[in-house]
Amino acid sequence: MVTEIKCFFRYQLEPDYDGAGHTSVFGVFMKKITVLGNNSGRNAGDNAILGNLLDDFALKRSDIEFKIPTLSTSFVKKSFGHHPVKPIGLMPWNLALKNFGWPLYRAMTDTELVLITDNILFDRKFHNPLFNNLKSISLFAPFCRKKDIPIVFYNSSIGPIDHEVGRVALQKVLDASPLVITRDIQTKNLIEENNLTHPEIVIHADCALNTQVPSQKRLDEIIAKESLFTNSKGTIGLNVNAYIDNWSETGTLNREKFCTVIAGTADDLIEKLDVDIMFTVSQIMDMKITLECLRQSRYQSRIKVIGNCDYTYQELTGLLGKVDVHAGLRTHTLIFCSAVGTPPISINAYPKSAGFLKTVGMGDWTIDFEDLSIENLSALMTKCWENRHGLAEKMRPIVELEKKKSRDSVELVGQILDAL
Repeated sequence: MVTEIKCFFRYQLEPDYDGAGHTSVFGVFMKKITVLGNNSGRNAGDNAILGNLLDDFALKRSDIEFKIPTLSTSFVKKSFGHHPVKPIGLMPWNLALKNFGWPLYRAMTDTELVLITDNILFDRKFHNPLFNNLKSISLFAPFCRKKDIPIVFYNSSIGPIDHEVGRVALQKVLDASPLVITRDIQTKNLIEENNLTHPEIVIHADCALNTQVPSQKRLDEIIAKESLFTNSKGTIGLNVNAYIDNWSETGTLNREKFCTVIAGTADDLIEKLDVDIMFTVSQIMDMKITLECLRQSRYQSRIKVIGNCDYTYQELTGLLGKVDVHAGLRTHTLIFCSAVGTPPISINAYPKSAGFLKTVGMGDWTIDFEDLSIENLSALMTKCWENRHGLAEKMRPIVELEKKKSRDSVELVGQILDAL
């Protein structure tokens, strides 16, 4: 209640400003941090990164206003308005083409520190601002450097970087950075293998690992509404991705074959183990391919689909905590599972997925696209299911350490901010 009252007054009162542009509330001048990421609200994993970042900072600091460039200012206000956030619109009427334009420039240069989160720096479709963030951020990074505004990589990943134009752009961002806090060893290796000049690199963990699940009462409401977990034999989770055509190796697997494999695997698990299946959709655009997989199943009545169009990232995480095992393409469904003790299996659509599983002791539980078949995926998931209790116990202490590492990033950023 005290926190709610503080938040109410913070946003109802007209703030004061000092000569340096700091916002003042009750005589306390707020420092400004800009948070760059995929903050449109369409992806539960991205929402979890931002939400947990804000939660983690709130445990340590009350003197920071967070500027959030976003395609949906209403989403940021609704979801994170209990924190001191200032959403910055990235729509055409804001003079922006997504991350390319005046709002991003102002967000990066009218602040005291910039945080780069998630995995937004890669060089695929480099010249397409609707898809690529690296070009725009690298364009404005030299202005940050000139104005002594540090850019800190915050529990983030980088890559792929496959072209010289990407290496040059990434170097511009690193030149303005006093610290890289990454969530995986692969990012450190990428920077070093490309012979990029870089600051200190610290390996911590993904913000989403600290996701807090809702109350049991709320979960029971969802479970009853969606008729979930009615099978005493258990439920196994699956997740698929609309980017199958873009991220798998050319010619390895087309969309139709992929759906056949996923549906066939679900059917095989239902037949062999007598379990039910729950598809989790963590990115709104993935619902279409999920339903394509469902339509190919012979046991559609045994399959449920839940998604972030209806539920928050905290609610999805709570539901994933009730499946026996989960195999997915979206990295953050694997992270959500790890956070709540469900053994995850990566269908390797992104390098970061396999990298994450290594950090939580599940590095052997992956399958590459060239090996993807009903037989192989079903066998791997069955083996994981048979060993689920032991795997969960082995994973638990490792995940707890990773959660702490993620939160420790706040202290490192605070040291830089306070030294400015």
